[in-house]
Amino acid sequence: MSKIKSIAITGKGGTGKTMVATMMIKELKKSFKGKLLVIDADSAMSLPYTLNIPVTKKTVSQLRADITGPGMVKDQGIDVWMESVVMHADGLDMVVMGRPEAPGCFCSVNDLLKYAIGNLSEKYDLVIIDGEAGPEQLNRRVMSSIDMLLVVSDMSARSLETACGIMDVAKRGEDDIRIGKSCLVLNRVKEDNPKDELLEKANVEVIARFPEDPVLNKFDREGRSLLELPDESGCVLEARRLVEEILA
Repeated sequence: MSKIKSIAITGKGGTGKTMVATMMIKELKKSFKGKLLVIDADSAMSLPYTLNIPVTKKTVSQLRADITGPGMVKDQGIDVWMESVVMHADGLDMVVMGRPEAPGCFCSVNDLLKYAIGNLSEKYDLVIIDGEAGPEQLNRRVMSSIDMLLVVSDMSARSLETACGIMDVAKRGEDDIRIGKSCLVLNRVKEDNPKDELLEKANVEVIARFPEDPVLNKFDREGRSLLELPDESGCVLEARRLVEEILA
């Protein structure tokens, strides 16, 4: 079994980060034999929708709102609180960060989220984290100990610059940030895409290239679940190859 126990997915907003996470989870549910935890750490809350999982328990943000007083993240009682946000679905468990219940409470929500990633995840064989867009959760040490960081980018210059910036944060390897491996995932790649000079200069490992997929685009326009994409879809095939490589 792969030594990789935690995978975080991030990137510039609008580049297909949650799509990549959804496609990977779709394949993991079929091929991964261990206990799988999925954490939606993006306040946009898109992942439960794309996975067709109703949010039937409190989000981390709602849990934070229920806990008052200074120094809320303490070992005493936190495991019980965390269990209250774990949803059980077909083939996986899920925790959703959710939107903040009040202005200015993201820091404490991120404290709880960091605890969930570091402690709750010990009960699972593999953890997939769909993170916020951009480097903020890395900078705040929310994702401070991850085996593999997948940074999603489309082929635009601005997206690639953002992706390379996120990877730079991960590679700096400050004392309280431990990222085992950082890789770039390219999305909406067309056959005629020229080699990008920025990508060549950045000297980053590209682990996957999700194609511009007309079938996926059609599903998206019609509001259909990406889980129903046919096996011959280009994005499904690339997700399967990526999962097989990671689990090898």
